[in-house]
Amino acid sequence: MIAGSRNRVQRWLAVAVAWFRNLGEQLGHVWRRSLQLRVVVSTLTLSLIVITILGVVLTSQITDRLLDAKINAAVEEMGRARNTVQNQLTGVHDSGTQQSRLDDARRALFSSAGGTQTGGAAGSYEAVLAMTGDSGQEITSGAIQEIPAELRQFVKQRQVSYQFATVSSPDGYKGSALIIGSPSADIDSLEIYLIFPLTNEQRSLALMRGTMLIGGIVLLVLLAAITALVTRQVVLPIRSAARIASRFADGRLKERMLVRGEDDMARLAMSFNEMAESLSNQITQLEEFGNLQRRFTSDVSHELRTPLTTVRMAADLIHGSSDDLDPALARSAELLVNELDRFEGLLNDLLEISRHDAGVAELQVESLDVRMCARAAVSTVRHLAKETGVELVVDLPEEPLVAEVDPRRVERVLRNLLANAIDHSEGKPVLMRMRGDADANALAIVVRDQGVGLRPGEEKLVFNRFWRSDPSRMRRSGGTGLGLSISVEDANLHDGKLEAWGEIGVGASFRLTLPMVRGRKLGPSPLSLEPPRIRGAVSPEQLALDIAGSDAAPAAIASVAAVLESAPAALEPGSAPESAPAERGSEAPSAETGDGEPGFDTIAPEFPSAVGESHAAEDDSAADGTASGRDASGGSVPAAQGDGQS
Repeated sequence: MIAGSRNRVQRWLAVAVAWFRNLGEQLGHVWRRSLQLRVVVSTLTLSLIVITILGVVLTSQITDRLLDAKINAAVEEMGRARNTVQNQLTGVHDSGTQQSRLDDARRALFSSAGGTQTGGAAGSYEAVLAMTGDSGQEITSGAIQEIPAELRQFVKQRQVSYQFATVSSPDGYKGSALIIGSPSADIDSLEIYLIFPLTNEQRSLALMRGTMLIGGIVLLVLLAAITALVTRQVVLPIRSAARIASRFADGRLKERMLVRGEDDMARLAMSFNEMAESLSNQITQLEEFGNLQRRFTSDVSHELRTPLTTVRMAADLIHGSSDDLDPALARSAELLVNELDRFEGLLNDLLEISRHDAGVAELQVESLDVRMCARAAVSTVRHLAKETGVELVVDLPEEPLVAEVDPRRVERVLRNLLANAIDHSEGKPVLMRMRGDADANALAIVVRDQGVGLRPGEEKLVFNRFWRSDPSRMRRSGGTGLGLSISVEDANLHDGKLEAWGEIGVGASFRLTLPMVRGRKLGPSPLSLEPPRIRGAVSPEQLALDIAGSDAAPAAIASVAAVLESAPAALEPGSAPESAPAERGSEAPSAETGDGEPGFDTIAPEFPSAVGESHAAEDDSAADGTASGRDASGGSVPAAQGDGQS
């Protein structure tokens, strides 16, 4: 029973706390968003402080003046009462007792005031008399118990004194009163006390306080209304400017503020309209320039196709008869064909990037197993890996990984990333890993190398068009400088993202993250972009386990271990050299490794005996059959050059 009651109380408290917290959050939200509310509340707060201070000062001043007037009137009344009592006591010679004589003197005060205890300006009062009798006993008349002992001490010392105290009168009054006491000049032991209730003064002060309170409230309400009206005149143009600026940012370039009058707000509206007009003209000009540039690129690319086709036919004819030519002419024919391949790749890339710029690139979405795209990309770059002696380690899920993607574009992105990694791997393994998370609606593919790496900040620049980190570096696979730029656009078309990471002496990593179901929000990537850090000399099996992860299949761990055993230099700790070599094959200390992923498949079994060092970001990449580079693109893959158009 008690436990149940305690639980109910706790639930009620929790509900109350949640309600107050929610109310506080809502009020805070309104407070942060409303300038008018903040100005009104600030004005009211400051006004309330000023009115309160003013009320306290005025009340104190008025109270002091009322009490001073009361004291002065009481002193005058005491003088008259003292004369009356003295005359009564000294002028009576009957045989009555001292008590009766004292009572008669007290009653004489009433008769002198017309039968009432009214003291003129001082108001009504109650009289108390005290004296020492012939027998030495004190004789009193009136409520002597209401007189404070401290006041009696002053009076006995022959001083006229007063004191404020709380008293109770026979007529039922109980409250504050002014008590004034005076000794008699003619009778040594006589003490005269007058008790003046402060009823009228308290009523006056209460009326004054009520009037000031009502006046203060009315004043605050008027101040709030005035402040709201004044701030509204300032806030409305600001709100209008914010609303029009928001519309302007949404592309409604014709929006303008209404100009009224010639005040500061009117000048603000005029300045805003001038700025909007200038921005609108510049945006229009930039759009026209962009359209002209895209149209020029597209037109030039199309116009070059016809002569290029003719030159291609002639070059193929010459190259087909190269056996009948002398070695110099045969070599020239081979170079001509290779450069024509690269030129065709550049035209394809220019056409593709112009489609992205014009916003006409479209996805041909299919629901398929994305592992097929990965296998196709690996098959395309297989010959490039064998030529460079680079081991490809591929880790694909055992179960089908179905997603809604454009297979041609996904394959092109993976092909660019793989060729880019091979070109900059410096002979070390290139690892590709794929994972999916249906709950997060995310599919991730990571391509990682252990080559020269990227300098800080180059992970963003690498996706720029025609960007190169080191123009002096030799390319193994060609490149147009547009591969990674097109890859980013392909990822954006899928509502995904392509990210890069790199470190000098460690390598580089590229991660493609795509939604598995189009139209749903893309969640966190199931794979990490940055590789794990492994330092120190370790066994190939332990390093393979760290690279592959505890969730990898035994075959994947064994595959990675086999690759690492063939490259023992990758197991030793090392440091990155001061500068990366300009060409592959330069002797350099072994780089510290720490990345890599498990592989179900290894391609190009011959692993080079010499392991190069870390790489700087450079080289071009190509899309549509050309491989990506460490900068904006990479080397071309001749076997895939035919599918570069969208």
